[in-house]
Amino acid sequence: MMKCDVLITGVGGQGQILASRLIGAAAIIENQPVRTGETIGMSQRGGCVVSHVRIGGESKSATIPFGYADLIIGFELCETVRSLNRLSPDGGLIVNKQTINPVTVSLGMEAYDTEAMEKALQAKTDKRLIVDGYGLAQQAGSVKAVNVVLLGAAVGSGFLKLSRESFIEAIKSTVSQKFHELNVKAFELGYGFANMAMK
Repeated sequence: MMKCDVLITGVGGQGQILASRLIGAAAIIENQPVRTGETIGMSQRGGCVVSHVRIGGESKSATIPFGYADLIIGFELCETVRSLNRLSPDGGLIVNKQTINPVTVSLGMEAYDTEAMEKALQAKTDKRLIVDGYGLAQQAGSVKAVNVVLLGAAVGSGFLKLSRESFIEAIKSTVSQKFHELNVKAFELGYGFANMAMK
């Protein structure tokens, strides 16, 4: 039985909940016990959304303790940095390079310091992969497929030890049939990018 604690973080509307459902479905296909839970802020207004997915392990809690996440999948740069205290010392990062300005930045009250955030990621771990999730999702056919691109990258990088085949099956059993082709393509693009990047 495997053990893997995955934290998915981003802002409302990026598809974190579906991503956690797909990981859970893929884990169940592989006969792994799984628990999920969400912390949802003002997601309708672009607030932070954090999903916890715990595969295997002895804990019954759905919440990943600070310093225990084996993998953080960050849908947005700032929200990824905000969640770094959850990452274990040996944990990995899959980070979408897209930035979404919070209200304070949009109003000119603060600056979005991309360089400082990237340095924080570098200082935290060498096990990281920055992905142009938005660009790859566009290639797949819809920018809304960023979430599935990042799941593909998580599997293709080897950071998430679930099989490609299990995810394809999970997509087909979880997502509406009319979106199967789009999401499978998005997953494959993320998988292929990460697989090449880690060689």
